[in-house]
Amino acid sequence: MKETWVIKIGSSLVTRSATGLNIKNIKSWALQINEIKKNNINVIIVSSGAIAEGVGRLGLVRRPSSSSQLQALAAIGQMGLVQAYEVAFKKYNILTAQMLLTHEDLSNRERYLNAKNTLNNLIKYNAIPIINENDTVSTDEIKFGDNDTLAALVANLSQAKLLIILTDQDGLYTSDPKNNKSSKLVEEIALSDKNLNKYAGPSNSVLGRGGMITKVSAARKAAKSNTQTIIANGTNKDILIKILNKEDNIGTKIFNKDSAVKSKKQWIANSLKVKGSVVIDMGAKKVIKKSGKSLLPIGIKSISGNFKKGDMVTICDSNNKEIAKGLTNYSSKELFKIIGKSTMSIKKEFDLFGGDVVIHADNMILS
Repeated sequence: MKETWVIKIGSSLVTRSATGLNIKNIKSWALQINEIKKNNINVIIVSSGAIAEGVGRLGLVRRPSSSSQLQALAAIGQMGLVQAYEVAFKKYNILTAQMLLTHEDLSNRERYLNAKNTLNNLIKYNAIPIINENDTVSTDEIKFGDNDTLAALVANLSQAKLLIILTDQDGLYTSDPKNNKSSKLVEEIALSDKNLNKYAGPSNSVLGRGGMITKVSAARKAAKSNTQTIIANGTNKDILIKILNKEDNIGTKIFNKDSAVKSKKQWIANSLKVKGSVVIDMGAKKVIKKSGKSLLPIGIKSISGNFKKGDMVTICDSNNKEIAKGLTNYSSKELFKIIGKSTMSIKKEFDLFGGDVVIHADNMILS
């Protein structure tokens, strides 16, 4: 199975101050990502720069503070941002696709699953998703959001092995290197290290919104899906190739010692209310309990409750004994039509198909 990398690129790298996009940098990353894909790795890009590009296109001296102005700038700048990536990757016959998300899209379970399915299909089509916050309609995200956090949520969404946060700094330092010449680069640090927040400092970027604090916070969120984070300088020559080759001195690696699966399973078990239940046959029970596999429609005998896609439902055996809980890919109304049927017959008989499984093993916890 291919591994996935999420690469987040900051405003200070994508843009040339307030004069538009840095096409040279974008072309360089496209060249490097082409090599990464040749190594059987899927790539997702989370790119800042829409508002900054809007600033450049309008010839503004500085980024405005008004939310409505920022939304307009995002709409203007997004056109140039996506076009630049499209042109850069077209040279290598690589398709790109635009995805605009808000944090709410990933906190709402139904929308989360829709985004996940879309992302998975884009990867299947061998396209590179170019993801950005939907700043044109999301006022709160403009005021308080940042693409470091969005990148971490995308890492969770895609179960990425690696989150690479490219910035204009080499990584975390023991102290501010501009004020302290004896400051040293932190090459590797655990999330549990008490010095982690101490090493993170405020952002000095006029165009960007996230500093090192948000990058550390993003690493914590990404770790929930067992994703390792690397903070590196995107201006360093062939930085992505160096990461691919596992070279030393590439930035700061932030790793998690705790079990990511355990963390996710606890969230599923404790954070959501049960909205319904499904009764399964003996074959499905055996597959779920002994093999840890997903629940398919063909294994379901009956359902109860009124639930939506993304809701928590219990999985019971024929004696109505609960054996597991999980997040459903189908609403009760949709599921009622397809229970007991094979995937092939569902595709043939119904104009309705949200995925091969009703409840994926990753979104299930045994009772």
